[in-house]
Amino acid sequence: MIEYYAQIRLVHISAVLASGTVFFLRGLGVHSGAQWPTAAPLRYLSYAIDTTLLAAALMLMTIVQQYPFVHGWLTVKILLLVVYIALGTYALRRGRTRKLRIIYWVSALLIFGFIVTIARAHHSLGIFAQLADLH
Repeated sequence: MIEYYAQIRLVHISAVLASGTVFFLRGLGVHSGAQWPTAAPLRYLSYAIDTTLLAAALMLMTIVQQYPFVHGWLTVKILLLVVYIALGTYALRRGRTRKLRIIYWVSALLIFGFIVTIARAHHSLGIFAQLADLH
């Protein structure tokens, strides 16, 4: 399966970008009062992208033999993914007020960005790993 690593990685990265973009756009739509962000076809597209993302992640994990709860950066990434999903549901549906939904949405986007830096650095501190190395 190692011979497909580059292709699977490309699918994973593409799905990350697509997932983040769809979440960002849905959030913009929800916060501007539009109805389209909660339409079934867009929700199903989001589910399909996220399923592809997860499947590619599991394949990559198997190929490189790095696993959550064994390798710290993957553990942090998975835990933050759970936080991101929870914040996302409150941002798009469950938040009681518009102000809270915006706070959840921005927080989810920040977590999403931090997860990307963890993935790029293969370090649990992500973008802050360089700062930790300075001390």
